[in-house]
Amino acid sequence: MIGRLTLSDFRNHADALIVPDHAFILLTGENGAGKTNILEAVSMLAPGRGLRGAALRDMAKQDGMGGFGIAAEVDGVMLGTGIVADTPDRRQVRIGGVASSANALADHLSIMWLTPAMDRLFMDSPGGRRRFLDRLTLALHPSHAAHSARYEAAMRARNRLLGDLRNADPLWLDALEAQMEEHGAALAAGRTDLITRLNTLLVDQSDAPFARPSLALQTEEESHDSLARRLGRERRRDAAAGRTLSGPHRQDLAVTHVAKGQAAALCSTGEQKALLLSILLVHAALVAASRGQPPVLLLDEVAAHLDPLRRSALFDRLRGMGTQVWMTGTESALFQDIDAATRLSITAGQLFPSAS
Repeated sequence: MIGRLTLSDFRNHADALIVPDHAFILLTGENGAGKTNILEAVSMLAPGRGLRGAALRDMAKQDGMGGFGIAAEVDGVMLGTGIVADTPDRRQVRIGGVASSANALADHLSIMWLTPAMDRLFMDSPGGRRRFLDRLTLALHPSHAAHSARYEAAMRARNRLLGDLRNADPLWLDALEAQMEEHGAALAAGRTDLITRLNTLLVDQSDAPFARPSLALQTEEESHDSLARRLGRERRRDAAAGRTLSGPHRQDLAVTHVAKGQAAALCSTGEQKALLLSILLVHAALVAASRGQPPVLLLDEVAAHLDPLRRSALFDRLRGMGTQVWMTGTESALFQDIDAATRLSITAGQLFPSAS
């Protein structure tokens, strides 16, 4: 769990300090006060671009000095990340006071989130679902981020070479395609392992009060050839397309509402949110059992979209999991069923203790 969080010039927070004394951290305030900004700061303590997927320079306070800093104490280890004004697009990370990489953050902290923007996850592009799947996989397999970064780097280099295929060095293309095969196999294996283990746990879950999903990995047609050999054959096709058309970067996550036998994309908005919640809760239990520590959960405006029965059931599930939960809401009444919590009211980027 995060024992201490400090922000400096992040979004609309010039200087903020949060020292949680309970597993629930409840942030209330009007729209635009800065509640989600706190969750985004926490999400930056994981590899990737955070829960908004924003550019680093856009996270710096507009009237600040052009940089920002986020620091947290986790099990006695200080994790820090941020940017400086001179290099606003270069993320800096320090772990235990030593310069490190963003991917190394996954070794210390697992973080998952659910935001209103994810309500259309099942309707949007495969890329959005793939990023969601990879965040789930990363929490279970910390090396997943490194494999993803190396796969993407090799693919970008291959695409550049294919831009001038006639003059491209075939041996260099062979080497890049071998890298894509190595790291692509690790990506696909991690995703498959996650889905298999999630489905095993979901079978034991009742449909009430949340819908029970079934997950599947949609991939290309099975081929007896290795990925490297297939990529070698498809160079001309990919050169004409201007991108690589085969590989795990083309996989998609398919989710089905079990009770209705219906694809999630065809379900109602409320059912889709319930399916997402079911996945997130079972995933948190899986990570806790596998890594010996539950993930930190960031739930942005989730309670407002649940009826009282499902809201109470959600809080009960979260209590039983022993995970640290950061939740936002416009009204403190949404959290009246939670007794022990760190409650903060936010107004224009300022944090105040809240009694209710």
